[in-house]
Formats: sequence, C-alpha cells, structure tokens
Amino acid sequence: QVQLVQSGGGLVQAGGSLRLSCAASGHTSRSPAMAWFRQAPGEDREFVAAISFSGETKYYTDSVKGRFTISRDNAENTVYLGMNSLKPEDTAVYYCAARTIATIHPTLAQYYDYWGQGTQVTVSS
Repeated sequence: QVQLVQSGGGLVQAGGSLRLSCAASGHTSRSPAMAWFRQAPGEDREFVAAISFSGETKYYTDSVKGRFTISRDNAENTVYLGMNSLKPEDTAVYYCAARTIATIHPTLAQYYDYWGQGTQVTVSS
C-alpha cells in the first residue's frame, strides 16, 4: 500500500505561481511513477503531468507545457508540481497519483493505483 499526502495549493492571482507537493509513504519494491491530474467543477478529471520512476522522463498536457514543471525527490519520496504563469482556467482540484506497474499510457488515470486527497488551486483573474 502507498499513501499519498498532498500539500500546497491555494488562491493566487493570474500570472502568479504555486507549488504542490505530494509525499508518498508505504512499502513498494521501487519508487512508483507519479502524476498530477486535475478536475474542475463540472469537468472530467484530466491529466496534467507525469514523471517516470527514475525522474528522467516527463510528460505534460499541452495546456501546461512551458508553465508547469513536475519533479521528484526520491530520497524524500516526494513529487512536486511547480506552476508558473497561472491562468484562471488552471483552477481545479489537483490530485497526485502513483502507479507501481509499467504502462505505455502514463497519461491515463486508470493505470494509477493510489491517489492523494486533492488540493484546491484557484486562480483569480
């Protein structure tokens, strides 16, 4: 079992920055691949960013490329999402997720076994 505890988020003006953190605990054979998803009111949960077990491979949805950065510190079992140049359309509840199995579809939520509790990010215009 893996437990994910999120921190960060909050209210920021458009153009501002925030950083989300997700600390993982529990027993796994190796550090899991991690990702961030978000869900706006009335919308489906969507993929934001993912990072491989080693941290060498990263994926981003097009709308956040160049603005968001996913990173991980395996020594601290923590993954981060740095968010710059925030826009009102980035407003959503953000979830971190972990998967312990390999997949060729790292952007799909169905492949992630464990989820954080969610944290609200609100960007005002």
